[in-house]
Amino acid sequence: MTTTVSFTVATADGPRPASVAYERTGSGEPLLLLHGIGHHLRAWDPVTRILAAERDVIAVDLPGFGTSPALPDGVPYDPGTVGATLAAFCAELGLDRPHVAGNSLGGLLALELGRTEVVRSVTALSPAGFWTEAERRYAFGTLRAMRRSALALPVPLIERLSGTAAGRTALTSTIYARPGRRSSEAVVAETLALRGATGFHQTLEVGRGALFDEDVKGIPVTVAWGTRDRILLRRQGVRAKRVIPDARLVRLPGCGHVPMNDDPALVARVILDTSR
Repeated sequence: MTTTVSFTVATADGPRPASVAYERTGSGEPLLLLHGIGHHLRAWDPVTRILAAERDVIAVDLPGFGTSPALPDGVPYDPGTVGATLAAFCAELGLDRPHVAGNSLGGLLALELGRTEVVRSVTALSPAGFWTEAERRYAFGTLRAMRRSALALPVPLIERLSGTAAGRTALTSTIYARPGRRSSEAVVAETLALRGATGFHQTLEVGRGALFDEDVKGIPVTVAWGTRDRILLRRQGVRAKRVIPDARLVRLPGCGHVPMNDDPALVARVILDTSR
């Protein structure tokens, strides 16, 4: 069941209220799960049950995505501010340095939490922030096209397309290497999440200057990249390894940009190995 918690976050303009929706399941050491831009916490459904056997799993809708409200007016969506919001969320829930796994935007935020010593381990799946300028423009152009398509399609058509393997491929093959594995209900839900993402534009705007260029020291870090990632090309993983020399760089064979759906067992194993 989705729960929403409200708290105060420090900003350049002083304390501001914020709210985050999340779902929690399992037992063990806490593990925070952060999705990518335009997605929602349901992105983690394929791996949640596996992870929950060993971890207290907290899957989050990032501010302005899923069912989480947007950040207050004037509060930027840059990694530092959103990272501080997530740190305040963890404090509100009493999470003492949880493990964290993030995908894409969530991977960048996970590394930010690791850099600021809020978490005890980081698994970053195709994290943003290791691109060249040309690669960033390509990725942002792809994401904007996905958003325009989601906004243009009537909901009944989205539902009809999601009912067939070919339709699910048309809607989600940019992010999944194996879109046929995604259920029709999940495809409808994530397409509607992309349509309704109030933080989408602001996140892309601040993302123009988002580069992760600081080492993450003192905790285990894994950077994993799908071999069939069509949004953030896998050579960016080599750059991530240069920035974070002690990180474990893992290849995810046959996986796309959102690998949790393409190979749940492999992704769960990578996350659990890091958090052990």
